[in-house]
Formats: sequence, structure tokens, C-alpha cells
Amino acid sequence: MKKFITLFLLLALPFGIHASEGMELQSADIDLTDKESLQRGAKHFVTYCLGCHSVKHIRYLRIALDIGIDEKKVVKDIAPEGASAYDQMQSAMNAHDAEKWFGIQPPDLSLIARSRNADWLYSYLKGFYTDKDKQFGINNTVFKDVGMPNPFWQLQGEQLLLYKTVDGQQVIDKLIIKQPGLLSEKEFDLLVNDLVNFLVYVGEPVQLERVRIGKYVLFYILMFLGLAYMLKKEYWKDVH
Repeated sequence: MKKFITLFLLLALPFGIHASEGMELQSADIDLTDKESLQRGAKHFVTYCLGCHSVKHIRYLRIALDIGIDEKKVVKDIAPEGASAYDQMQSAMNAHDAEKWFGIQPPDLSLIARSRNADWLYSYLKGFYTDKDKQFGINNTVFKDVGMPNPFWQLQGEQLLLYKTVDGQQVIDKLIIKQPGLLSEKEFDLLVNDLVNFLVYVGEPVQLERVRIGKYVLFYILMFLGLAYMLKKEYWKDVH
């Protein structure tokens, strides 16, 4: 039953925008060739997300190989204390504590960028605002009635949601910072973008390699079609 609930949550997430507060999604700047961004994103995930969420389909060694840095550097600068390069990125939170605090174990995020999309994740991570009526005192403009706290509240600060009246109805206007955090708006946007960039990479680590090989495959197909066409003309040139 627990596995079914977790699967349901993952499948339902792409449609969260339809049940959201109605704000437009912001655009993430995804660049999987930016190795420094991926390295920062991996560090941010370990620092702010790994306490609750895993990305168990990837190991620290794979990150080191793909980013092009020494595995010892990954263990030292990215992995949590005590982890080895061969470990999967597993959360330290056990299922019992997760259910006690959140009602359900937080889902693994290995495929979250594929089940939703980068812009959704970027907007979601930036969309937390104060809502005293909710369990953790926050809500989200993209995922209404979200069941998790804002992991970046100290960095981003406290946001308030403002409404405006249109044709006699209240609709979303904008988010404003009530209490500034430790980072400026530009610095926080970069942090979130790096994290989303990393999650997109985790969803398909071989994406760049697939694209590279795909170019050779297309070239081979085109070359084969050319040869096949010339062979067809040679066979049929004497047929009237």
C-alpha cells in the first residue's frame, strides 16, 4: 500500500499545476554541459534535500565520472560524512520517522525531472509562501496544500502571496519577500537552477551521450538511404 501511495504521488505531480494557485511557471536555464552547475547542484541536493529524499539510482562515483572530477573530491566536497564513492545517494531518514513526521515516506527523486519538467521544479522550489493555516505554516503556488516544509526558508526568506481583484474575484497577483533571507534574489535563483539542473541530469545521466551517439546514427541512416537509392537506380536503369 505504501509503495502504491508513493507511486501515486509521483504520477500525480505532473498535474499539480492544474490544482495550483494559478501562477505561471518560471523558466529554468538547463545546461547539462555546465559541469560546475551540476557539481553545485549535487552539493545543494546533499545539503538541503538528502535528509528526506533519495536519488537512489545514481552513485557518487557516477557523478564524479560524468562531471569529470576525482572521486575523492566528490566524497570530500559533495557526499555526506561517512559515505563512499560507491554508495547510492540514499536518504538517512528511515521509513518510521518519515511516516511519523510527514504521514508518508518522502518519494525518491531520481525521476522527478522526467515525471514533471524542469520549469515545474524550478517554479515549485521558488514558490513557497507563508500560510499559517497549514501544518508547516507554508503553502506553495505550484503545488497547493503541499505537505513538506520549505527547505530554503533561511536562504530565500519569508514570502507572502498577494492577490488582486479581477471581475469581482480574487486571483493571484505576485509573491513578495517580507523578510529577506541569507541570499539575494539572484543568488537564490542560481542555487535553485543548479539544483534543478542536477535533478534533470539524474533523471537521465546518459542524455548527452545519447544525443552524441544519435548524431552518428542519423548520419549512418542518411548515408545508407543514399546508397540504397543509388543501388535502386542501378538495378532499374534497364527496366522499361
